[in-house]
Amino acid sequence: MFREISKKILKDSYFLKLAKKISNFLKRKHPLQNFKVVEGYNIIRLGSEYGGWSFVNEDNLNNCTILSAGLGEDASFDVEFASKFNAKVVIIDPTPRAINHYGEIIKSLGCLSKTEYVKGGKQPISSYNLSNLRKDNFLLVKKALWNKNEKLKFFSPPNPEHVSHSIINFQNQYKNDTSFIEVEAITIDNLLDEMNINKDDISLIKLDIEGAEIEFLIDCFEKGFRPKQILVEFDELNVPSKRSFQRVTEINQILMHNGYQLLKKEGQTDFLYLKN
Repeated sequence: MFREISKKILKDSYFLKLAKKISNFLKRKHPLQNFKVVEGYNIIRLGSEYGGWSFVNEDNLNNCTILSAGLGEDASFDVEFASKFNAKVVIIDPTPRAINHYGEIIKSLGCLSKTEYVKGGKQPISSYNLSNLRKDNFLLVKKALWNKNEKLKFFSPPNPEHVSHSIINFQNQYKNDTSFIEVEAITIDNLLDEMNINKDDISLIKLDIEGAEIEFLIDCFEKGFRPKQILVEFDELNVPSKRSFQRVTEINQILMHNGYQLLKKEGQTDFLYLKN
């Protein structure tokens, strides 16, 4: 009896220690998440609390073309950016709900906003000020950015209320057997060729592509595509793990090696890089 009780105590103690280790790891932050901001730059922010992004306000943004990957159901940044700079925003997102959201925006071009932004990632179309925007300001590419041109699995988020799908499926512990849809993926060179855009004409890219940003950026640099500003969400930091930390460390080092400086961290996962 005493031996059995002792075994149970030891077993329970082991699982308590294991649970504590896991809990402590989940509370850890990647070193980048302690970064604040580099002073001396004209950094502004456009968009809602959820979907907004910070960037450096430079003259070359007027009448520019930008790539904005990952629309979801919050286009506040894209709309405000297009309006402020009379820019052309190439939106890249293959998810059905994002495509529907984009379609509703196009139908409402020319309309003033009637409501405020809401909390969370699902903005009503009435919250966008589309009064001075035309169809020429937007272009939708119904594909996923990646390092290969192929049809692939786009894994569904664990919460069906959420819109964002992932190629690498970090939201489900990188598994390959969870729910998915099939989408076409495209590389940066093929995308620019299809759009008839010169790579040097892209002033800024925004990447909110659920973990695929790492493979995509590596492919960009290998092909000589280095836009002046990169706004990127390192989504994997939302699910802390040894693997996610290693991947973010690697891409940060690659960014620095390619002449980029981290200027600002916003929230826990959004980062602004500027090319020197």
